[in-house]
Amino acid sequence: MAHYTTADQIGLAVVADRYRLTGVSVAPLSGGAANSSFRLASDQGEYVLTSLDNHDEASATTLARHTRALHRLGVPTSEVVPAADGSLIAPISDRLLMVKKWIEGTVQQPLPHTLLTEAGELLARIHILAPEAEGLDGVPVGSRRLSSEHLAEIPAFGDREFARWLTSRLDRVRAAEADNLRTPCLIHGDLFDDNIIVRDDGGLSVLDWETVSLDDPLLDLGMAAVGLAQDEAGLLATDRLHTLLDGYEKRRPFTATDRALLPLEIEHAALIIAFHRYYRHNVRFPNPERATYHRAMVRFTESVARRV
Repeated sequence: MAHYTTADQIGLAVVADRYRLTGVSVAPLSGGAANSSFRLASDQGEYVLTSLDNHDEASATTLARHTRALHRLGVPTSEVVPAADGSLIAPISDRLLMVKKWIEGTVQQPLPHTLLTEAGELLARIHILAPEAEGLDGVPVGSRRLSSEHLAEIPAFGDREFARWLTSRLDRVRAAEADNLRTPCLIHGDLFDDNIIVRDDGGLSVLDWETVSLDDPLLDLGMAAVGLAQDEAGLLATDRLHTLLDGYEKRRPFTATDRALLPLEIEHAALIIAFHRYYRHNVRFPNPERATYHRAMVRFTESVARRV
């Protein structure tokens, strides 16, 4: 099983000293597949305290630096709070901690239809940022895609039918992409509803830059479709998709080629998620309760061709 940080493992007195805070207390926050987060209350205000359980110091610092850069570029996202010595990451009690200002609002699942236009426009704002902007150096290229190491794992999957289906679909998608290369841009890579805060002022803020990379904007839109445009049965909801795309085009209009290729990239995104669900719950951290979680992505993928 994966191991995460609990509240009693946080050296709270050390955190308070490192960040010059008084009257501190923490409460766990739900969600987060890779890290552990807490609501940190203090006399100075409220914050999110994240233990970067799946990072080393270099990658944790890079994540914090990118998050700070995106906030400074005007993206509505978390503001990283440096420690008293100016460092963005605090190594405390064998853990790497990052503190960000608390955003007043809620996570709404599913994201209300009325907010999908703003979500699409927010994604387009990210895509038009200059990748060479200050603080964004070191953003990886294509890291949201399945790596060669990932692909090598598929033939050993115990669910042989799923392995064959996934391989066949990926082969088709990758062949089509090879003939339709697009200019990479900055992408979020995981615009699901649990990474969006509906602020108390009615606007949206986007969280979690773990999967930021330089890649095809249509793949990022595909991920957003998986995360935000499903119906109650877990199939692609065309009305939600169209509303999301309407918002996106307010900032970044599509070409005819983009529209033709978008269904392929929605499928590609779903295949990536299907792989990670199977790999995580059946290979890395076997969990019988989640052993069939990937099948929902199979059903979603099959619905794309019928509904776009």
